[in-house]
Amino acid sequence: MEKNSNIYVAGHHGLVGSAIVKKLQAEGYCNLLYKTHKELDLCRQDPVEKFFIQSKPEYVIVAAAKVGGILANSSYPADFIYQNIQIQSNIIHSAYLAGVKKLLFLGSSCIYPRLCPQPMKEEFLLSGKLEETNEPYAIAKIAGIKMCQAYNKQYGTRFITVMPTNIYGPEDNFDLETSHVLPALIRKFYEAKSSGRGTKEVIVVWGTGKPRREFLYADDLADACIFLMQHYEESEIINVGTGQDISIAELTALIGQVIDFNGSITYDLSKPDGTPKKLLDISRLTALGWRAKVSLAEGIETTYRRYEERQV
Repeated sequence: MEKNSNIYVAGHHGLVGSAIVKKLQAEGYCNLLYKTHKELDLCRQDPVEKFFIQSKPEYVIVAAAKVGGILANSSYPADFIYQNIQIQSNIIHSAYLAGVKKLLFLGSSCIYPRLCPQPMKEEFLLSGKLEETNEPYAIAKIAGIKMCQAYNKQYGTRFITVMPTNIYGPEDNFDLETSHVLPALIRKFYEAKSSGRGTKEVIVVWGTGKPRREFLYADDLADACIFLMQHYEESEIINVGTGQDISIAELTALIGQVIDFNGSITYDLSKPDGTPKKLLDISRLTALGWRAKVSLAEGIETTYRRYEERQV
């Protein structure tokens, strides 16, 4: 990508998309294209195709998606599979029709089997049964991967597919009904501290606290995406993560430590745990020369403080 290339970032208001836009701007890319949902409904094919023909983007980053945690995925499975397949299919096909030079499709680590060997290598895709609580979302993302690979094979396109681990950051979704675990915990801790009841306040965490997860700061993912647009040309998927995981119980304790929480923590065993362990094998990425820069403690502190600032 050149600094004056036309670059379309789909989903620029989201956690990942906003971080990518910020990173591109910081690096001097000056012709960025993006549309709000009101301006362009990505679930509708005709408007998306017209946008591509009229705007003529040279490079595309697909960060647009319907995302959520266990509760959201369990409550709205039809929305998750339909909207994600529509969004990615319309963008990928329109990119082909418009002759886009290169496209990056963002998937998710949930594409791997529920009981996948750890750490999860790219070649483990479709080697076992998916986690039931997010199966519709995972199937949609797998369809996006296979679509990119099929277009590369049939049409000679340059569509790369990137599988990030769990992403978090200040622009996250903190709604307790639709968010992922880390932003949900940050909100719970904030509300507990704000109540002024000190050591009497209790944080309730879903499940046993035993599942292990890997977390990547959104700015690091944005950096990785731009790096891969410049340095990765393979049709095979590539993982993006930190290479380190943490249990939900350890994560909860770390948040409490970072923000100096003095209350207690309890676990609601009636709630599901989800996949027991999700850690990506990032050897393919590190071999290219990229590593994450932001530590989990540092990322949590920044995310919590910015969330706190917005509540005043």
